[in-house]
Amino acid sequence: MDQADIPALLSRLASDEDAVRKMAVFKLQSSINDPAFADVFISSGGLVILRRLIMTTGGNTLAYSLQSLTRLLDVDMGWDIFEGPAAGDLVERIVELIVTNPLVNILRGAMSILVALVGRLQSPSGGAGGPPGSPGSPSAGGNGVGGSGDGSAAAAGNAGPSSRAPTAVRAPGTFGFRAIKPAVAVYPQFFELVIQQLQSADHALCANALMLINALIRDAVTTDGSGTAGLQAKGSAVGAGEEWSKFIKRLQDLGLIRAVYNLLQSSALQDLAHPLLEFQSLTKVLLRKWREVRVDLERPEHRRALKGLHLASAPDRRHANGVPGTGATVASEEADGLKKGSRRHNPEKWRRLGFETESPALEFETAGFLGMMDLTDYVRKNEDEFQKLLLEQSTRPLSERCPVARASLAVTMILYDHFDVDKSDLEDPRGFLALNDAKTHDKLFRPLLLQWSRLHTAGLHAFFRLWKSTGAQRDDFDKVAELVRVLVEHVVGQAGRTKDVLEVEDELQEYDAARLRELQMELLELSFEDQWGAHLSQVREELKRESLQFVKEQRIRCLLQGSWFTKPMPHRRQESYPKRQLYQPWRFAKLSHNRRYLHYADFPDKLPYEPGLDALPEKIDLGTISSVVSNVSTAPDADAAAGDGEADQSPDSSTPTLRHNGAAISKPTTKITIYSFKDDLTNPSTTPISPDTNKTSTTAAAAVTPNGTSSSAEPKEEPVLTLYPLNHSLASEWLDGLLMLLNQAPITAETNKLVTLISDYGLKVRLLNVRLEQMYAGPGVQGAGVVPSREGLDEDYFYAI
Repeated sequence: MDQADIPALLSRLASDEDAVRKMAVFKLQSSINDPAFADVFISSGGLVILRRLIMTTGGNTLAYSLQSLTRLLDVDMGWDIFEGPAAGDLVERIVELIVTNPLVNILRGAMSILVALVGRLQSPSGGAGGPPGSPGSPSAGGNGVGGSGDGSAAAAGNAGPSSRAPTAVRAPGTFGFRAIKPAVAVYPQFFELVIQQLQSADHALCANALMLINALIRDAVTTDGSGTAGLQAKGSAVGAGEEWSKFIKRLQDLGLIRAVYNLLQSSALQDLAHPLLEFQSLTKVLLRKWREVRVDLERPEHRRALKGLHLASAPDRRHANGVPGTGATVASEEADGLKKGSRRHNPEKWRRLGFETESPALEFETAGFLGMMDLTDYVRKNEDEFQKLLLEQSTRPLSERCPVARASLAVTMILYDHFDVDKSDLEDPRGFLALNDAKTHDKLFRPLLLQWSRLHTAGLHAFFRLWKSTGAQRDDFDKVAELVRVLVEHVVGQAGRTKDVLEVEDELQEYDAARLRELQMELLELSFEDQWGAHLSQVREELKRESLQFVKEQRIRCLLQGSWFTKPMPHRRQESYPKRQLYQPWRFAKLSHNRRYLHYADFPDKLPYEPGLDALPEKIDLGTISSVVSNVSTAPDADAAAGDGEADQSPDSSTPTLRHNGAAISKPTTKITIYSFKDDLTNPSTTPISPDTNKTSTTAAAAVTPNGTSSSAEPKEEPVLTLYPLNHSLASEWLDGLLMLLNQAPITAETNKLVTLISDYGLKVRLLNVRLEQMYAGPGVQGAGVVPSREGLDEDYFYAI
């Protein structure tokens, strides 16, 4: 639509016929977002007509009028409509539409206008810059989390003068919450109905409702002393800075947290990504703001919170106090509260609750009012448990008691650090919105942040459980706190976006202390890698070579010592009767002292001693071996080491058992086959092996040659010896021992695990030599490395151990 058509458009907008007005305003909404068109429209008196349509029409005409005003405000024009004596009536009309009108298209437009109106005060340049949650608008969002709060549940809209201000004295250009406060006083159910729209099936309406809540919370926080609370007198008992906390508490009581938590876990996340991320961002702002509030006993609400903690601990129970006293004494203390100069004071009044001193306000220095909120919220929701815990602790020695209050403050700071609350303003979340990926959503959106109170309670329960299971004492407080930190990082940090908080609570409660300790050591090693990665890699390579050489010598010594192996009984169809009669079920193999020959012989029975080399007539020259093949598994947990080298297996063993001449013979399940080239078989006395030696498994195979050539080359390979180890450990020793003799790397998991174990222990031993003063002293310390002279010393000295 051209600017020349504006006069005709205005005449149709002022028509008495609804159909004419409807068509005119429908065309207006598609053209008014052009700044040049909007400027001419405003200068021609269009705002007066547009205001009249919003005040008097209904249905689609009203929806199109609201949408036109929204688009006009988006280009930062038309704000004059909210100035003058009639501005209050327009705002009240918009609030009335949100409260009373059920049509979705009207609700969307009305909420968009309020978002722009409230958010205009937050624009860095003084203009609205668009509604919060849209590109170029200020970041907004948040909720009230972390406990019950310190104020009453009164609405921020009721703070200050309760009656509606006359529109005649309305200040021009009033924006923020002050702009809608008189209308909210007329319709007190406004906030409840806005929060109900978060459950709407229309995602656009849901997004507008959340953006309005974001803008209201941002205004309440940023206009701390000049916004909603700035209307109060300076001498009011309730400070101006407390009004934002009351406002957040009221939204909390109306179910805001649960509604947004459900949205964060829903499949509609893509359509609501921007306002939800704004909400999550301001949640951190609120948490940080609560932490920055200093606990001051001069403030009545802080004094009442501490008194509530004392009363919830059942101070009338003498055995709980740990100090003799009477009921009258306790009642007097409760009546006096925390007033200074009280003559009757229990010397253990606060220390028995877990504080280090009798001045609890000083111990909230780190966690601030956020720590007090978390502690009071836990005590309020778990009062019986709190009392029983104090009774249980009172029966223990003082050094073994778990300090409940200190534990609560520690868990608060663990959660605070885990969610990076202090970093909320350092990162712009809008830069991540271009990544429309489900994996990105799991990293950006953290619904568990909204369940702060439940996570604090679950973390505190985990602290108590770890304290008891580890037998900790007061000096071990920091160690237990570090375990809880690792637990939170593992369970909460790895929880997905759709994981329910109930599952997280169960994992925090059931996680085993031993597993947690192992996880802590793994994280410690990772931190070492980050600090000394290059140095540790070099040391590890050196230690691995040393460990490999050590294990090689150990495996070869096993071959030098010799071992017993079994032989399977020949098949009846493959062997003649005389050969079956000559079957000897035992074979002993041993490496010669010069490590050049492998001697072996078969025996009818397992001898009680180890035969010498002179009793082993058969031998194989290691230089003729072309490959070693085995079905020993290389998987880390494939086979457990069975037995202790004895031939007789228990009835529960998985090794099959055969009978030979009435004796039980274990049927082996693993075998090692040694191959040699046919041309290299120079020993005619080599005993023939059973035909089934050609049936080698492909589970794991090592093919080697003395000169490094491939085993598949001509001439043809033939098996020269087959060994059937009694258990997996023996198979690992002989297979890797033979490979190492041929200068090959070991392949079994057991040997590799042993190499890793030795190298890790070697690294730990070397780290013991690193002293703290060496790390901080640096290389340029004068006299470093110089042995002191013994001149002038006698023999009259001793060593201090």
